[in-house]
Amino acid sequence: MVQSDTICALATPQGVGAIGVIRVSGERTFEIVNNIFKGKDLTQVESHTIHFGTIRDYSQNLQGKIIDEVLLSVFKTPRSFTKEDIIEISCHGSDYIIKYILKLLIQNGCRMAKPGEFTQRAFLNGQFDLVQAEAVADLIAADSEAAHKTALNQMRGGFSTQLKALREELVHFASLVELELDFGEEDVEFAGRDDLRHLILKIQNFLKKLIDSFDAGNVIKEGIPVAIIGPPNAGKSTLLNILLNEDKAIVTDIAGTTRDVIEDILFIGGIKFRIIDTAGIRETKDVVETIGIERSKQAMEKAEIIILLFENEIDQLFLANIFAEMIKDKEVIWVRNKIDLAGAFNSAEVASTPISTIHISAKNNIGIEELQGVIVAKAKLKKQSDTMLTNLRHYEHLVKAHDALGEVLNGLSSGITGDFLAQDIRLSLYHLGEITGQITTDDLLANIFSKFCIGK
Repeated sequence: MVQSDTICALATPQGVGAIGVIRVSGERTFEIVNNIFKGKDLTQVESHTIHFGTIRDYSQNLQGKIIDEVLLSVFKTPRSFTKEDIIEISCHGSDYIIKYILKLLIQNGCRMAKPGEFTQRAFLNGQFDLVQAEAVADLIAADSEAAHKTALNQMRGGFSTQLKALREELVHFASLVELELDFGEEDVEFAGRDDLRHLILKIQNFLKKLIDSFDAGNVIKEGIPVAIIGPPNAGKSTLLNILLNEDKAIVTDIAGTTRDVIEDILFIGGIKFRIIDTAGIRETKDVVETIGIERSKQAMEKAEIIILLFENEIDQLFLANIFAEMIKDKEVIWVRNKIDLAGAFNSAEVASTPISTIHISAKNNIGIEELQGVIVAKAKLKKQSDTMLTNLRHYEHLVKAHDALGEVLNGLSSGITGDFLAQDIRLSLYHLGEITGQITTDDLLANIFSKFCIGK
C-alpha cells in the first residue's frame, strides 16, 4: 500500500479567492518544485520554514515566464502531515493561476492526488491510526461546537488509544491460549481462566459504553431533532420561522395549513439542532391532512426534544392525554403561545397552569430567548462524555467484537477447550483491529478515503 510517487492537489476550496494553497507530497517533492520555483534552493532550506519567490514556466522556450509570486511552506520528512517531504504553495486565488501551477507540477513529475490520499499516506506511514484518520474528515465537516469537540477528541486519540491497549492485553492472552495448544497432550494451562474472564468483562464494559454512546454521538454529528407539536393554529409554523429567523413555513389563520413535516437546521449555543414543524394534531377526515398528522407522530417518536405548543389549557390537557405514553421517555418543553392577545391571560391563570410552562408570543418574539435557553439545557442533559461513537463502521465492528467476547465468556463457563476459545478471541481481535486499522484491506481503505476531499 505504501506509495512513493509524488502527488499534488489544491488544498483550498475551488473558486476565486484571495489565495489558493497547493499541496505537494512525496519523494521528489523538492526536486519537482525546484524546477518551477525561482528563489532559494529548496533542498538546502530548513524544515518548517517559509520562502518567497516566483513560479516560472521554463517549458516550450518560454525562458522562465513568471506565473505568480508565491510563498512556499516547507516540511521535511518525517516532520510533516504525511511523514513525507511536503511543500505547500500559497499563490493568488485565480483559477487560471492555480490550474497553471498544477499543470507545471504534473509536467515535472507529479500526479494529481486522489480523494483523501494525503491523509491515507499519513495513516500508512504511521502518523495516526484509522480512527484518527477518519476523524480528520469529521473535523472538516464539523458545523457545530459539539461536533467539532467530538471530532477533535477522536483525532487526538479518543477511544482508539484505550482500545489498542485493551487489544494488546487480549493479544497476550490469545497467544498464551494458542501456546497451550502446542502442549495439548500435557494438559498445561498458561492462560489463567479467571484472569481471562476478568479481562474480557473489562473490555466488554468499555465496548458497551461506546456502543451505547452511538445514538448520542450520531445526534451530535447530524443534529439533535426537535419536534414542534400542537393543535392547528397554535403557532407552530410561526415559532419555526422565528427560531430560524426566516419565513420557512407558510403562516395563515386557516387551520391545517401545514400538512407535511418541515425541517431545517438551527444552531443554538454551539449545538446543532434539526427543528421540525409538524401538522396540527386534531381529528380530521381530510386524507392529506391525516397523512400529515401521522407523519407528525412519526417525527415525535424520532425526536430527542419535543416542544408541545398550545394556546389554552384545554389544548394543553388534550396534548397531555393523547401523548402521555409517547412523551414518557422524551425531553419535553411545554410552551404556551399567543400571550400577546388582549385579555388572553391573567396572573392567576398563569400561576394555576398544572404543568411547568414557558409563556411566549412567537408572533411578537416574546419569550423566545428563554425558550432557546431551555432547548440548550435539555440538549446538555442528554450529553454524555467526550468519548462518543459517531461512525457507523466503528459501531458495527464494536458490536461484533462485543458478541465474540460474549462467546468467549460462554466458552469459559462451559469449560470448552482452548482451540475453541482461541477461535472466538481471534474473531474479537479481528474486529477491534479493523476499527483502528491494525487489520485493513485495500478495499476498506479505498472506501474510507474516497469520501475525503481531494486536497486532504
